[in-house]
Amino acid sequence: MRVREAGRVPQRALRLSLLAMLVTSGIAQAAETQNSEQTLTVDASATSQQDQAASDYSVPVTRAGTKMALTARDIPQSVTLVSKQRMQDQQLQSLNDVMRNTTGIKGVSSDMDRTNYYSRGFIIDNYMTDGIPTTFASRWNLGDAQTDTALYERIEVVRGATGLMTGPGNPSASINMVRKHADSKEFTGSLEAGYGSWNKQRYVADLSAPLSAEGNVRGRIVAGYQDRNSFIERYGADKTFLYGVVDADLTDATKLSVGYEYSQINTDSPMWSGSPRWYTDGTQIHARRGYNTAPDWAYNDKEFKKLFVNLQHNFDNGWNVTLNGTHDEMVLDSKQLYLDGYFDRNTGAGVSSYANYPVVGGTGYNTGKRKVDAVDAFASGPYELLGRQHELMLGVSYNRQDNKYYSAWANISSDELGNFNNYNGNFPETNWNPREPASDTQLVRQKSAYVATRINLADPLHVIVGARYTNWNRQTLNAELEKNNTTPYGGVIWDFYDNWSAYASYTSVFQPQDYQDASGAYLSPVIGKNYEVGVKSDWFNSRLTTTVSLFRSELDNVGQSTGQTNPETGSAIYVGKKGVVSRGVEFEVNGALTDNWQMTFGGTSYVAEDADGERYNSQLPRTSFNLFTSYRLPMLDQLTLGGGVNWQSKTYSDVGGPDGNGTWRARQGSYTLVDLFARYDVTKNLALQANLHNLFDKAYDENVSNGGIVYGEPRNFSVSATYRF
Repeated sequence: MRVREAGRVPQRALRLSLLAMLVTSGIAQAAETQNSEQTLTVDASATSQQDQAASDYSVPVTRAGTKMALTARDIPQSVTLVSKQRMQDQQLQSLNDVMRNTTGIKGVSSDMDRTNYYSRGFIIDNYMTDGIPTTFASRWNLGDAQTDTALYERIEVVRGATGLMTGPGNPSASINMVRKHADSKEFTGSLEAGYGSWNKQRYVADLSAPLSAEGNVRGRIVAGYQDRNSFIERYGADKTFLYGVVDADLTDATKLSVGYEYSQINTDSPMWSGSPRWYTDGTQIHARRGYNTAPDWAYNDKEFKKLFVNLQHNFDNGWNVTLNGTHDEMVLDSKQLYLDGYFDRNTGAGVSSYANYPVVGGTGYNTGKRKVDAVDAFASGPYELLGRQHELMLGVSYNRQDNKYYSAWANISSDELGNFNNYNGNFPETNWNPREPASDTQLVRQKSAYVATRINLADPLHVIVGARYTNWNRQTLNAELEKNNTTPYGGVIWDFYDNWSAYASYTSVFQPQDYQDASGAYLSPVIGKNYEVGVKSDWFNSRLTTTVSLFRSELDNVGQSTGQTNPETGSAIYVGKKGVVSRGVEFEVNGALTDNWQMTFGGTSYVAEDADGERYNSQLPRTSFNLFTSYRLPMLDQLTLGGGVNWQSKTYSDVGGPDGNGTWRARQGSYTLVDLFARYDVTKNLALQANLHNLFDKAYDENVSNGGIVYGEPRNFSVSATYRF
């Protein structure tokens, strides 16, 4: 059976890729026909063009992928750019919201506060702000996905291996959050107030003003507060954030930016790793969606502080130099209760997940501090060779990430918990032992040098070649590990028609791992190769972009969970899998179909298997689609209507039963989520907006893995009023 399925995969991928090419070509050409007269109008007015571009879902120019300023069509990888307008329309108010609605990205939620994101079958471990990465540790998921998008101009997602930009990393994706800046020489801003399901309240102020008479020094402040309850009983969260930046034109060619970002996220009674999934007879516990195992004393609080500086200088010959520096601190303070056992359907008595280990969970008091000090400097510009103009980019970076975590743990026996069938979260707070350093406390240093050049071999043919050298060093409580690695990068772009390009790219993969084996030792780094080929197009000065791509990643020593936990350290036990291969197809259409019609539509279908032909990370959907569109009515241009559909295929995960009692399978069938939205411009300055999420109230599990059940949000709504001046 496995051989026949493997044989069908390339044909299915080929059919999907051909269909996607036809769809994107048809949409683009239809939009070009419908918008021909409007496009002429746009070109006639620079101001009008700028206003329309600001309301587009596309972003014309980016440094994503290569750090050279290029259009998405000129980057030989799959790129998704999520604009400020799209985040406003969909009410994507956190990085978590953005990831859930991005092509090829899928999350697995450990609970309401922690989600790991994956692309092409692999975990995403590089989260960047203005191009500076923070390495993601899956065990100490510190709520980075809860970062508020009100602070950012756009979110950039590059799928596949991104070694040129980040050095170490999985061939999944890199996420880059691009901050807002003080670009206005006049006093301007917006005030927003919103209300939603479960008493959600949200208030955001975004103000910009000149700080000098000439406007060469400008300031911007973004401040917000959000408070909400949940469909899960006793659970609630509040978020406060403040962002300030000063941008100064030191000369006509030199700009200095200095800023500070603060956010605090507090959650009450968070359910740690979901509600228990299994009865002892192997059937699944069907708890109601609002069920919560967390007691009243549980909490999970996080505080972020980020100080950054950016210096840019443009030379007369077209070259520019950029210097970025940051100091980030994140503090964690958390007390929670965790249930991880099997329970008798009739008596409610619990047994452990592990033989001869008579506990059904525990309580944990965890604190920690993550500090990142980083500097990144690069230069880019044109040069001439053999009568043609090319572009060169080169840079150096230093990143120091210091992670210190402390824990106290107390086991919960079945007798202490009592009858699980009657359990309602009423459990006494632990008399905590002194916290001790966690086993994976560590200091990671990276020193890198990188270079890339875009060579114009002919008018329609371009080659990008580059490499990144990384000296990587990790120190833990008990050991030190140092690795040197050079990551090559190569890409070819062929402009075979007016608006169309074909591309191919290659890069190697190198990723040290935080996963530990049964002895507590860290797994050796992942190594491998990443290939991608595709076709791209752009229309109306890059206001609309399309992509169809085929990809393949080949990895060795990939960490995969055994479904067991080390009882001494509390760490999940992993093994390194050889010969993991992920291959598939993706497509995306993003941007303006007409001046009134915006759309993003993307999908992915892939297979990921290890050397034995076993499905790798089966808790992830193999096929998914994301669609969202908005349309401003020409006959009533104050009204904009829209909505979206997200669909994913079925998922499953196999786990061992109690005391080795067979293998049980957790399942989630395929499902569809439908959203709607409407916005009405009451005046030029005042807009009212309403969003409805999960229209058909679909119940679905976001944690089909080794943990408990984590339900996604039921049907919910939000309304907001925004005043711009």
